[in-house]
This record gives sequence, structure tokens and C-alpha cells, in this order.
Amino acid sequence: MQKAWGVVSLILTFCVLLYLVLWNNLSENIHSKTIIISSLILSPLGNTNLFKTQKHLNVERKVNITPIPVLYKKNFTKLPVWDFEDVYLRDSNARKPTCPKSLHNTEDPEFKESVLPDIQLWLYKGQLNMSEWNRLAHFNNPFGFMEYNYNEIKRAVDLIPKPRSSILLPVPKGSKDGCIRCAVVGAGGILNNSKMGREIDSHDYVFRVNGAVTKGYEEDVGNRTSVYVHTAFSLYATILTLKKYGFHNIPQDEGIKYVMIPEGLRDFEWLQGLLQGKAANGSFKGVRPLNFFNGHFNESRFNVLHPDFLRYIRNRFMPSKQMQGNYWAMYRPTNGAFALFLAIHTCDIVNAYGFITEDHHKYSNYYYEKFKKTSVIFYINHDYGLEIKTWKKLHDSGIIRLFQRH
Repeated sequence: MQKAWGVVSLILTFCVLLYLVLWNNLSENIHSKTIIISSLILSPLGNTNLFKTQKHLNVERKVNITPIPVLYKKNFTKLPVWDFEDVYLRDSNARKPTCPKSLHNTEDPEFKESVLPDIQLWLYKGQLNMSEWNRLAHFNNPFGFMEYNYNEIKRAVDLIPKPRSSILLPVPKGSKDGCIRCAVVGAGGILNNSKMGREIDSHDYVFRVNGAVTKGYEEDVGNRTSVYVHTAFSLYATILTLKKYGFHNIPQDEGIKYVMIPEGLRDFEWLQGLLQGKAANGSFKGVRPLNFFNGHFNESRFNVLHPDFLRYIRNRFMPSKQMQGNYWAMYRPTNGAFALFLAIHTCDIVNAYGFITEDHHKYSNYYYEKFKKTSVIFYINHDYGLEIKTWKKLHDSGIIRLFQRH
């Protein structure tokens, strides 16, 4: 009898020990799942590495990430600054210059501290998931998607083709030094009677923006266009308003690259019409964007700038005092500013023509105003004073060469 009780006691002790081991392992597993799920929900940047950890632990439960509550610009009296304000997508395939004269070899400390050579330039399908939406929904347009609807924006973004290469412009064939030389041409009246046309066209690539009128003005501004930078509105409006100056079509050079700045909701409405080959809805209801390209549109030569790139330019190079006031949400750098910084991140040698200078009052607003001249109007949505200082600073530090007349 005593022997039987000993056997029973031994069995019970073994069962208790087995239970404790199993319970301890189960608790650790449950705790690990809880941490992972909590991290996925709370992580502001939606770290995808957490999904890998989850898979490793054989956790098959699908985490449901939902959009953050809509943030409204009217609820902020100045630019809201988030912990991840200065966090941007980076491109591991970004170009690594080999040009010995490249502006990226500068020793200018301020530029070196600010510039991110591998900043993500392009927005395209597959990039916008709920985690990315929750990050970008904190920033006002064109720097993010504050106030917008996830499904509306995603429908448009999912139509944007992924570029075949993250590099916008290749080193020219036959180049002996591996350098990419670019001219960026604005519309400033400083180019009127400048005779800069031949010099502009001598570059490897020529960037133009907005109302890129060249016919009849070739002597001053040249006639080549390699990259045309625009918003939906600037493209649409210039065709309508600049006909009297001979601007009937946007540039359509062979092999031209079109780069769109997604300025606001209307740009994503325009994108849907353009990339589906039909009339747009919303602000451009009934308008067929493809018609503005006169048969020269090619998806492989069409790129859309990423909101991170636009916010990076504002934050690191052009932080205006206007962002600290009630009209903070209205401020953004000009299309010309974005085009110039795109060139700085694309080319090795950058020369800027037709950009605003300290003596802008001497010239007409636009170079194509030969008879009725207008003056530059300092609208609240841009900071022209800051742009004057920025172009001069980049010129003085040798980052770019700014065309000036004295």
C-alpha cells in the first residue's frame, strides 16, 4: 500500500512540474504576441520588421491597422512639428556620383549637414499602405495627406507606374568625366534680352517649369527641354493663359521626362484621369489630361515627386517664418524651387537661369513680357524673400551658379 502511494505521489509531482513548464512557455508566447501587436499599433512609422518577428513566432493572427483620426489644418495655429517630422523615405538605389566636380563633393558645412543624397524622389504604386498613410496624414499638402481620404489618394497612387530606374537622368554617353551638367530655367524677366539661349542649350540636360515659353524667345532662353516640372494646375492654366505669348503646347522634345508635383487633391484627381486615359473628376471634371500632351505622353517617362522629398526641401533648405503664423498651411516653395532642388539631387553641375534675384525690381515678372510688363507679386503662399537669399547662398557657396545681371 505504501509503495502504491509512492508511485502516485511521483506521478502527481511529474504532472505538476510538466504543467508549470507548459504554463511558463505559454505565458512567454502570449507575452511576445502582445508586445508585437502593441508595437504594430503604436509604432508611428509602421516598422515592417515587426511582421518578420511575428512570422518567426508562428503568430498567424492578422493585425488590423486602421487609419488615424483625420487631422485638420484649422486646428493648428502654426505648423505642427511631430517627432518624425524630419524622417524621410530613403532610396538604396540612389545615384552615386563619380564626377570629380560634383556639387556633392562640396565642403560647405551647412549644405553637407542638410543634404540627403539618397532621399526618396518618387511616389508610385505599392508605396502607400496604411502604415505609410498614418505617417503622411500628419503633414499638410503637398508635404503629406492631412485632411484627405485614404481610399481616394490610394486609388490614384496605385496607378502611378514604378520608374524603371530611380535615377532621373543618366550620365551622357561619351562623357569623359562622368559629370551630368544641367541648366534649370525659370520664367524670370531677368532673362529678357539676356542672350543666354545658346549657353542654356549647351548643357547635357535642361529643366523647365510651368509656362516654359521658348518659341520666339530662343535667343534668350534656348529651345531644348529635357525635364518639364509642373503641377496639374500649372500645366492646365498656362496652356489657357499664355497662348498670347505663343505657348500652345507644353514641351514635347524627344525623350523628355515629365515630373509632376502633387500639389493637392486636384493633382490626384488629375492623375486618375491621366493614367486611366479618361476625363478627370473633381476640380478638373470633364477635362481629359491626356489631351494636354498631344500624343507625347509615355508612362515610362513620367514621374511624380514624393511628399517626403517636398517636405525635406521645405524643412531643411527653405523653412519660412510664415510656418509659425496662422497662414502656415498656405506656405510652400515655388514650383521653380522644387525643380531646382530636383536638379541638385539629380545632376553634378547645376546652373540656374531666370530665378529671382535681389534686383528683381529692375526686370519684368516674366521674360516673355516684351510689351506689357508686370512686377513680381509676393503672394502669401510663397516666400520670395527667402528664395532670393537661398539662391544667393547656394551660388556663393559654389553649389550652383546663379545667373545674375548687374
